[in-house]
Amino acid sequence: MTETAAGVRVALAPAAEAWAFVGADLPVQCIAVTEVTLREGELLVEVELTTVSESDLRTSFGHRAQLPHVLGHEQVGRIVAQGPGAHAMTYDGLPLTVGDRIVWGATVDCGECALCLEGLPQKCERAQRYGHERVRRGWELSGGLATHVHLLARTTILRARDWIPAAVLAPASGATATAAAVIDAAEGIRPLAVETVLVSGCGVLGLTAIAMASERGARVVAVDADPGRRDLARTFGATAAHPPGRAPSGFRVGLELSGETDAVGSIVASAGTGGVVIVTGGAADAAPVPVSAESLAERLVTIRGVDGYRPEHLVDAVRFLERADHDLLAGLVGPTLAFADAPRALDAPAAGATRIAVRP
Repeated sequence: MTETAAGVRVALAPAAEAWAFVGADLPVQCIAVTEVTLREGELLVEVELTTVSESDLRTSFGHRAQLPHVLGHEQVGRIVAQGPGAHAMTYDGLPLTVGDRIVWGATVDCGECALCLEGLPQKCERAQRYGHERVRRGWELSGGLATHVHLLARTTILRARDWIPAAVLAPASGATATAAAVIDAAEGIRPLAVETVLVSGCGVLGLTAIAMASERGARVVAVDADPGRRDLARTFGATAAHPPGRAPSGFRVGLELSGETDAVGSIVASAGTGGVVIVTGGAADAAPVPVSAESLAERLVTIRGVDGYRPEHLVDAVRFLERADHDLLAGLVGPTLAFADAPRALDAPAAGATRIAVRP
């Protein structure tokens, strides 16, 4: 490592590698990075494990235009180098140093735009997002499907306990933090304790939300078309699990996490008087949801959208993972591929309600 006017220059031998998405009809390309320059507040992290999320899969099917870019935003790793000046800090105020095991947020906000100042940093007007940005010179290692990730200043970072399995920690910056944001959005309107909470969509996000809502004292009813996922929902804390169209109506809190148009319409239509519906997970090309304004008004239903999460939701996610059933959560990660085989993870989703993982 050499300190220069631009920052700390880190020579990488062997070279760091990353899988770059270059187009829906083209195979991902492995790029090599032999040198990284870290500025103040920046870190270089060696990746321990990355999980492939549903948004990564949507990208691989051609649903994003920022090309080329390195996929992946759910991962855990260890710091191997840091920029000049003062130590980077965790979000909760602890100094970071080489060797620390960490997880980090998916979005880097500017802290200055109108949305940041309104308390919506996840929607920052100048946001930079790991796993979503076009590869540029000086920030090639920008996603988790890589041997190393270059963390920018203002990244939300938390230390990760050594005794928590990597398969449990990797989804923290994706599904787990998003589930924490969903739960927070609901509880901001109606506390979940002793409420009946309907969770629609029992993928990794939905199952995590079921566990979180159950922990808060809610009675959870799950909805999913897949019988295997319904069985998993019961394991994660649901007291009942139904196929679509069979769930009871009149619930007070609904979490729609599948993003399917019909599912969104169904959960809104079946909410009880004074009910709260939180919606997240929709695809950009999903059909519009038909909603009766008269029915919404008569039933006093509140609908709130969740997209991304604030830094404190990552804190909630990591704290949840520290006390959760690790064996249960590790079961959400299925096959673990070697780094060279990472393109196979993008060919098709894993079976059931699991993520495919990649280990460099």
